Amino acid sequence: MRKALRWLVSLVVLIGTVGAAGATSGAATAADRTTTGERPTTAEPDIKDRLLAIPGMSLIEEKPYPGYRFFVLNYTQPVDHRRPSKGTFKQRLTVLHKDTGRPTVYYTSGYSVSTNPSRREPTQIVDGNQISMEYRFFSPSRPDPADWSKLDIWQAATDQHRVYRALKPIYGKKWLATGISKGGMTATYYERFYPRDMAGVVSYVAPNDVVDKEDSAYDAFLANVGTEECRERIQAVQREALERREPLSKKLAALAAAENRTFRTVGSLDKAFEAVVLDLTWGFWQYQPAATACGEIPDAATVSDQDLFDYVDAVGGWSSYTDQGLEPYTPYYYQAGTELGSPTISQPWLGDLSRYGYQPPRNFVPRDIPMTFRPGAMRDVDRWVRHHAHRMMYVYGEYDPYGAERFRPARGAKHDSYVFTAPGANHGATVAQLVPAQKAKATQRIKAWAGVSTATSKPLAEYDARLDRGDVKKEMTLRP
Repeated sequence: MRKALRWLVSLVVLIGTVGAAGATSGAATAADRTTTGERPTTAEPDIKDRLLAIPGMSLIEEKPYPGYRFFVLNYTQPVDHRRPSKGTFKQRLTVLHKDTGRPTVYYTSGYSVSTNPSRREPTQIVDGNQISMEYRFFSPSRPDPADWSKLDIWQAATDQHRVYRALKPIYGKKWLATGISKGGMTATYYERFYPRDMAGVVSYVAPNDVVDKEDSAYDAFLANVGTEECRERIQAVQREALERREPLSKKLAALAAAENRTFRTVGSLDKAFEAVVLDLTWGFWQYQPAATACGEIPDAATVSDQDLFDYVDAVGGWSSYTDQGLEPYTPYYYQAGTELGSPTISQPWLGDLSRYGYQPPRNFVPRDIPMTFRPGAMRDVDRWVRHHAHRMMYVYGEYDPYGAERFRPARGAKHDSYVFTAPGANHGATVAQLVPAQKAKATQRIKAWAGVSTATSKPLAEYDARLDRGDVKKEMTLRP
């Protein structure tokens, strides 16, 4: 009797399991039909309904895009993942939905999230879906009140982990993490803390400041990058700007007054003025196109005050260290001064013209936010990447100063990890800019990690000028 009963129970469970699987498969099929604009003809939920069925997920807006569904969403996260009962906040994310049968690329810039459809390079390569997430504490994804002690790399990685676990039942194929600059750092930290989530990581131009007070690698890089003539021309402009501090400061004061900009956080207009000028060499190599930018540097000996002021503004941005320029980036400067570290370069060509030297991140964060540096955080990540990284790819640009201190993943076939440098590229380096053999290798490995066809070395999706915009937004200050 017991055997017969157990057999009957097993049969019921089996039938229920098959029925649930069939329902799930049917829902996915119905949802995927919407990528071509065709609405499902059955009562099964489409992709928007499936997303909004996730506990804590809410819709901000849906924007149309041919061949995709694009959603801007909020997801409820704990302020403190170690004590989730102590409050929550809403974190923005976007979903560029193509097909639940395709792989998914998980992107973060490490800053705010764009609410317009866009596609990162790995997403184009694998022809997949893309989940993009806003980093915690970047507005509006900020707890209120803001407990800044809960802004650290582990809490942020756990945000990513929770979003992944929430969406994985819908997007069941393989996932790749990616990011550019601070986003590339973020993808690395996520892999360090949750190495079983992703099938691979593609990190672009990610700095790795292991020891914050040791920055000689940056000095060596800036002493040799590009041509000697180009280096001397941009250095002469820096020096000339400091020589003309008084007339240029008057222009900055007039600009600030016209735009209602203030200097309370950094402390004074003079400190803000010098911070912009000292960033000039770094910013020039980080973002300017090496093939043409050297010829556009003005002659320091003959340039007018106005042209000098305008050139520094174009490269460095005079508003960068105003309160209004700093406020959106307070979370970055907080992290730079508590865990990430930040470059300090010597610039001996400025001699005694500099009054403050490179100012620390503490100068760019309001004083009512406490900060304490934790030197072990980056050392831990660096050790893990060097010894335990699997299926991790780093892409750097030849002229990008941030590549002077880079990640170096564990070597060997079993680790399947790579570091590539794109010749002639800067902080916008991509796989597409690698030399042909490396480009083919990188593309093939990205596809293999995603579980898609590696028959060709070309991206699986055609280039789309609107979706596949440049990955890097030019920042006007020394920020990754």
